Amino acid sequence: MFKGLGDMDLSKMMEAAQNMQSKMTEMQDGLSRLSVTGESGGGLVKATASAKGELTGLDIAPSIFKAEDKEVVEDLILAAIKDAQRRAQDKAAEEMARLTSELGLPADMKMPF
Repeated sequence: MFKGLGDMDLSKMMEAAQNMQSKMTEMQDGLSRLSVTGESGGGLVKATASAKGELTGLDIAPSIFKAEDKEVVEDLILAAIKDAQRRAQDKAAEEMARLTSELGLPADMKMPF
């Protein structure tokens, strides 16, 4: 028995660690499948990303395609992408909090990703 581990034996610790690793892998896979959409300009530009932050789509309302509005359109696109990335981070944090809760770990525990 290791000092400081109380009555918990090594096989139970290893089983718990493997269970946590399995659940973390499942969560990472799930984040790839979850989708979030960020928007700007009141919905004129929408960016879609996975919850891991990978941009997967961009939707631009045709009404904003005017040559004199080029800079505005570029700003709206950038704002929508940033909004999607922020929402992806929020979703990933939400999923991590759910996982740590299920595993009985402290809510503020930092995982290696």
